[in-house]
Amino acid sequence: MATLIHTLADHSDDVNYCAFSTSCLATCSLDKTIRVYSLSDFTELPYSPLEGHAYAVHCCCFSPSGRVLASCSTDGTAALWDSRDGRRLAVLQQPGASPVRVCRFSPEATYLLAGAADGSVVLWNVQSLKLYRSGKVKGGSLMACAFSPNGNFFVTGSSSGDLTIWDDKMRCLYNEKAHDLGVTCCDISSHPVSDSENGVKYFQMASCGQDNQIKLWLILFADFLGVQLKYKCTLNGHSAPVLACAFSCDGRLIVSGVLAISFILCLSIQGDTVENESKVAVQDWSEDDVSAWLCTQDLADFVGLFKMNNIDGKELLNLTKESLANELKIESLGLRSKVLKKIEELRMTMISVSVPDEFLCPITRELMNDPVIATDGYSYEREAMENWISNRRSSPMTNLPLHSLMLTPNRTLKMAISRWLENQQK
Repeated sequence: MATLIHTLADHSDDVNYCAFSTSCLATCSLDKTIRVYSLSDFTELPYSPLEGHAYAVHCCCFSPSGRVLASCSTDGTAALWDSRDGRRLAVLQQPGASPVRVCRFSPEATYLLAGAADGSVVLWNVQSLKLYRSGKVKGGSLMACAFSPNGNFFVTGSSSGDLTIWDDKMRCLYNEKAHDLGVTCCDISSHPVSDSENGVKYFQMASCGQDNQIKLWLILFADFLGVQLKYKCTLNGHSAPVLACAFSCDGRLIVSGVLAISFILCLSIQGDTVENESKVAVQDWSEDDVSAWLCTQDLADFVGLFKMNNIDGKELLNLTKESLANELKIESLGLRSKVLKKIEELRMTMISVSVPDEFLCPITRELMNDPVIATDGYSYEREAMENWISNRRSSPMTNLPLHSLMLTPNRTLKMAISRWLENQQK
């Protein structure tokens, strides 16, 4: 049973990632900032927020010692920050300036791995701040990466659905199609699995994707076989794209999460035993789930009223200004507005789960309002693309030079987005 300890609501836009050190919590957001909190009392540290990225910050991570915090952004850079005073130590420009989606420190903090939208993957030497090695996957953006516990290899996952194993010299050792609609996250357990029959040890890996699935894998290194990635099983249960997965420290549990769904999937990995305990999509919430949600939204005073009227998830999503006033008898206009605002936020979050990828701006990854076509053939949100070309003349998607800076309104796409939004409200 998970219990809410504290709510942090300082970012002005979506939070993309969270990272822990032994003493701090870091969060990064579409609002271009990174915020850092003390784990002792969840107060924001004096130097927070960290500012400097020109666009959305997609990922952040602490070095193993916790002294350095890394972040990466649509602006094509990874930044290193001193977690003790917030000083920016370095700005590392991704080759080609492609949006950087994910970053990770190696176990010994020797390297920082950065993966970008153009499929490029880079290892930076953290001491010299020089590029150590670089590579590229075929097709798709780099969305996920994880180091082995010993740092001898790492795995990347792409939007094309591939998992790729690399050694520390940036040599591609193995590639496997894992998730049809794209990989969103992967993690390698710090505890190897022993095969008593063959006398070998495997690394456990979990991956998740846009196909609503979590998959478990075993990675084997053997002199006579090379590298093997063995599929173990698929964990079903999520009803939406799975955006994150992670092993517990002892390697026995996996936690996974999806956007807009209250869902915690706990998996006990011992032999072939898989146990899961989950909460379901909002429209399938029980009355108790609604009560828990009210408490997290600072609406605990309404728990009794909602229970008295048997408000479950489906009823919650159908509440209107009129039903709040006439059926639930909430007389205060201010309180009705507060409840409606929270419900609307819940509805919009649900909508964002299923937004077709072609409706999202490749730069901001947000639903486009004024889509335009650039001369690279791709569509972007006008404001984001205008800001992009004000600083560079390359394509955000291909990194090739733009032969013209002309932006043409994409009226067909705009109409399609409008129709889709109307259907979501029905």
